[in-house]
Amino acid sequence: MSKQVILTGLRANNDLHIGHVFGAMRPIIEMAANRSDEFQVNMFIPDLHSFTTPIDHSQLQAQIMHNIRLFVAAGLPLDNDSINLYRQSYIPAHSELTIILNSFTGMGEMGRMTQFKDKQEKLSRNVIDSGEISVVGNADSDRARMLASVASTRISVGLFDYPVLMAADILLYGASYVPVGDDQSQHLEFTRDIAERMNNKFGDDLFVVPKSVKKQHAFFGKEQGLRILDLVDPTKKMSKSDETGKGVIFLGDAPELAAKKIMSATTDDLALIAKNHEHQPGITNLLELYEQLGGDSTEFIGQTQYGAFKKAVADKVVVFLTEFQARVAAVDDTEIRAKLAASEKAMNEQAQARLLRVQQAIGLRDVKQQ
Repeated sequence: MSKQVILTGLRANNDLHIGHVFGAMRPIIEMAANRSDEFQVNMFIPDLHSFTTPIDHSQLQAQIMHNIRLFVAAGLPLDNDSINLYRQSYIPAHSELTIILNSFTGMGEMGRMTQFKDKQEKLSRNVIDSGEISVVGNADSDRARMLASVASTRISVGLFDYPVLMAADILLYGASYVPVGDDQSQHLEFTRDIAERMNNKFGDDLFVVPKSVKKQHAFFGKEQGLRILDLVDPTKKMSKSDETGKGVIFLGDAPELAAKKIMSATTDDLALIAKNHEHQPGITNLLELYEQLGGDSTEFIGQTQYGAFKKAVADKVVVFLTEFQARVAAVDDTEIRAKLAASEKAMNEQAQARLLRVQQAIGLRDVKQQ
């Protein structure tokens, strides 16, 4: 590889919403387009990661293709040879390197991962709160014991092992730069640790050690995009986990439904349109969304009536969704499949070459094998 590698994952199976467009999709696409002259940009669909927590497996393939269409509609270029688009599971080396790295990873390392512990507790609480398992007796001690019991039987090894697969995703291609949020920082540091551990044991040129979290933030910028907040509860980010859907504008929402959600959005009783994240998170969220949709918020700042402003935001959302959904409908699946096939062929060659070096280093292959 003549270029350094930037690697980032695209969502495989989540319902994407308008917050993803401005918070992740556009920044990722702009980064890929702007950096592709200098870097090889690997954009992969983490389909193996997608079922570390429960999903509807019958819908996975359809969701993968749908989400790729969304990225293409948002501007992802399919004709740039320096941007690779591939599915993780179509590169078998990801799985094999994970198995190898597992044997050089400590249980304690994985058990200390904050994201695993958070998801473990959330999944356990969901099982108990659903009534599938009841907690009898008093108190927090009983609930704590039950959470631990559920965690031991219901949490998959795949979720526990997630950081090792992520390390394989990165190390196979010698990726130096990986845009990570705070929730993935621990995983990146583990990737650096396991790469250095393997290099110390088997040779310094076995793996490229990705840059530190600090250097990643310096390269990409600490904040990759705007965080759109929930329309009903603007103290939290917009998320598909909102069971009612009232606070989330999904990219597949009918434009008229999205407009109603905007008109019903939580604001405040201060009767002043102003940017104030602490005291007016709802109206500030709408102002920032309006700006992202091309509106000039200064036209409304200082006004005392919210209705006309909400209507203006709703109108922008209707235009955005109408145009975006038209672009999605116009995406050519044949072009997507051609891009996937070309990228997966190239990535298989790169990944297999790295895997062979690892296999030779640890004694699984003859060092003379090419």
